[in-house]
Amino acid sequence: MAEPERPPMSLPGGSAAGEGAPEVGSDTNALEPAPSAAVSPGTEEPTGDAKKKIDVLLKAVGDTPIMKTKKWAVERTRTIQGLIDFIKKFLKLVASEQLFIYVNQSFAPSPDQEVGTLYECFGSDGKLVLHYCKSQAWG
Repeated sequence: MAEPERPPMSLPGGSAAGEGAPEVGSDTNALEPAPSAAVSPGTEEPTGDAKKKIDVLLKAVGDTPIMKTKKWAVERTRTIQGLIDFIKKFLKLVASEQLFIYVNQSFAPSPDQEVGTLYECFGSDGKLVLHYCKSQAWG
């Protein structure tokens, strides 16, 4: 079943005040919602290293606020710390609050780890599943 296409949203603090999924470019240091699964049969999407962005599924754990948009297209070179900063801004968390990211509900990758490397090692079904929470949950 194909997901409905989501309209682009602006970053919190912008004109839309975080009411949607921000569209992110390399110069704005942001993320954009993953493209819709409905694709015409004649179009081919690059695979593997040729694909510059990967799909990341973000799941909340515990009492952490849930993001309405769970699936994001993220640059392969984006670091975990960059992802944490984005989530904190999107959820409007106070800068002093901690946010933890976990892979496979088991370990926390280092902040300087690139998302592309994690996808190559732990990605499945064309996406990387990351869990985020405000307190330590695993590992």
